[in-house]
Amino acid sequence: MATIKVKQTKSRIKCPKDQKRTLDALGLRKMNQVVEHEATPSILGMVEKVKHLVSVEK
Repeated sequence: MATIKVKQTKSRIKCPKDQKRTLDALGLRKMNQVVEHEATPSILGMVEKVKHLVSVEK
């Protein structure tokens, strides 16, 4: 599987709890933090849920 880099670009303040939990599950806890994940369907689904808060590089 390919890896993707996910970067948190916007703040989690005033976001619903489920979106905050999704960011935590992705390993994103601070602004501009970058994490690498395998491009599995579950990870892509989480990224889709918080796509307005993150940017993705392949």
